[in-house]
Amino acid sequence: MLEASFLGLSDRHAEEGTVSVWPAWEVREREGAWSWFHVRLAFDDGAQVDALAVLCGEQVSIEDVRAEPALSLDDLTALADWIEGPLFETCARADAACATGEGGEAAEFLASSRARPAWPRGVEGRRRVALEYRAAQEAGVDPVLAVMCATGHSRRRSLRLIAQARDAGFLTPRHARP
Repeated sequence: MLEASFLGLSDRHAEEGTVSVWPAWEVREREGAWSWFHVRLAFDDGAQVDALAVLCGEQVSIEDVRAEPALSLDDLTALADWIEGPLFETCARADAACATGEGGEAAEFLASSRARPAWPRGVEGRRRVALEYRAAQEAGVDPVLAVMCATGHSRRRSLRLIAQARDAGFLTPRHARP
């Protein structure tokens, strides 16, 4: 058992830890696709961090983190610096494999998801947000996640775009008001 109460990532050096990244699964739906990766940061003293990262477009988000010993808030911030390079290298290798015809569906997804045109602004953008939102609803998937992947924006920004589409009349009101 480790004696430290927190891992102390910001106090450690790159030579002390090893980062491993491997694909977990991928989900494809219509125009959108998401790919999950397991990430493990291991140290010689037995300390370990396991994370689940999801790639959507050019954005990577961390969905789950487990650490022994526990991570402090500073450690959680430093975790991104530790795993960013190896995670993006894995994505780049998948892109290269796709370009050479190797690597299967995961490589195809990673290459295709990065070739997204800029999202239009104004009325056209709101109309397209509404189309993505309704298509996801009809397919039985999370419409906010579909808008996130289509636009490449964060959840907060995507929710704001959805609200703007509602205000513009492209989507029905969220709640009926008496």
